[in-house]
Amino acid sequence: MILSPAIEIAPTLLSAPIELAGDWGHMLPRSADLVIERMRHACLDGVRLVSDRQPTRLRVDEHKSGPPAVWLHPDGSTMAWIIVDVGERAWCQLAYQFGHELGHVLANSWQPHAKPKPPCQWLEEALVEAFSLRGLGRLAKIWKQDPPFPGDNKYGNKIAEYRRNIVRRYTELAAEQGLLNDPAAWFANHRGDIEIAGLNPFAQAASLMILREYERAPECVGSLGALNRWPGPHSSTSLLRMACRALSRLSPAKSPRETIRPWL
Repeated sequence: MILSPAIEIAPTLLSAPIELAGDWGHMLPRSADLVIERMRHACLDGVRLVSDRQPTRLRVDEHKSGPPAVWLHPDGSTMAWIIVDVGERAWCQLAYQFGHELGHVLANSWQPHAKPKPPCQWLEEALVEAFSLRGLGRLAKIWKQDPPFPGDNKYGNKIAEYRRNIVRRYTELAAEQGLLNDPAAWFANHRGDIEIAGLNPFAQAASLMILREYERAPECVGSLGALNRWPGPHSSTSLLRMACRALSRLSPAKSPRETIRPWL
């Protein structure tokens, strides 16, 4: 009897092998790999991975200068290439930077043609920043219960503090910008600055509203996997509406429809 060959299950963003590259200094590569793997699970466990373009490998490349990024390398491979720039054994910083760039990979911004541009790039930045902050919160709890390094449970408190400091800074930005009082007016009054490319201060402030939506409805995190891929119920527009619903909750004087309209 001739048996059919076994069907190989394609890797997903959660299972794809991770490799380290670059200059990790005196850090043991295995230690960095453990932190990255823990953060990946903190970010993706329980998330429905819907993209039809998930990488088969992840490379995390430590650079000594420059901002974190996803390198859109034109070699035709199915590897997502994440660049980080962290201090010696700065596990909080590594987890945070990796989580943000992993969010871009989840949102399909990892292949050569994936070049987010204004005026919508700010929204992807806010969405993946919230994704990383959500992951950091989960990582802090996991670390305190089951640290990757024996006896290192207390470092979970440092991760939680690192996250709180970011949230505190973004909350101050949101208050200064007027986001907490009237999200629709915030967008209308600052649209030119909001739509500047990158994780600008307005995208940072908006990420907190999206974070609240992730925490309220965790199932919506999976919608990031349809970003930059196809139209439909998981399109960029639907993700924008999700963000606006989060923002509209802070403005009870306005209905969600009234708040959303200026954003679309």
